[in-house]
Amino acid sequence: MARPAVQLYSLRAVDEPLPELITSAGDAGFEGVEYANRIGDADTDAVMDALDGAGMESVAAHVGIEELEDDLEGTVEFYDSLDCDRLVVPWLDPEHFESEDAIDASADRLTSLADRVADHGVELSYHNHDHEFEAVDGRPAFERFAESSGDSLALEVDLGWASAAGVDPTGFLERWGDRIPLVHVSDADESRSPTEVGDGVLDVDTCASAVDEAGVEWAIYEHDEPEDAMASLSHGGDVLQKF
Repeated sequence: MARPAVQLYSLRAVDEPLPELITSAGDAGFEGVEYANRIGDADTDAVMDALDGAGMESVAAHVGIEELEDDLEGTVEFYDSLDCDRLVVPWLDPEHFESEDAIDASADRLTSLADRVADHGVELSYHNHDHEFEAVDGRPAFERFAESSGDSLALEVDLGWASAAGVDPTGFLERWGDRIPLVHVSDADESRSPTEVGDGVLDVDTCASAVDEAGVEWAIYEHDEPEDAMASLSHGGDVLQKF
């Protein structure tokens, strides 16, 4: 089974210090955290103390591609201070996936960056939203992206966003499982608005089985727009018991 983690972006609106949020995540049953915003200003020693106290790990960090390309060594060094050896590019604009040429260029760019990151003992992934699964020449753009990119680039598949785009993510997991160490467990309604996992288009039970069969290491809970972030955190801890 995949281990449960939480994307801390889900808790960005909670007015508590990051170490306290980490402790709350541990209490909700999570074993790891994935960083996004707020981490740049955090006291890394306090964060590590909170992780140690909760028996949790730094799973990965979402980092913009420009930050990595502009200051690779500094970025890697910062996350190394958090015992974090997985970095994830969380977004490229839709134009990067709107044609076969654009997809191939994006794949080359990220593979080159992944090779540079690997030289520092760190793994790089790319995280999808819905636009990567829009059809280009009759099939999802992300399929061509996976084929065109090198094995040094891992894939962090967001199951909810893939489902929102009308694609069954279980087939993608089956085909590319050896490059998918991380998945996001999120959900959205038919209008592609984020919702609590289980209330939208995501087939939770089927995806949980596919994640297990693919040998995914971490299932990471995320809700982009929770009405009550702490209640969503608790719900996420319950949902990930299925994974």
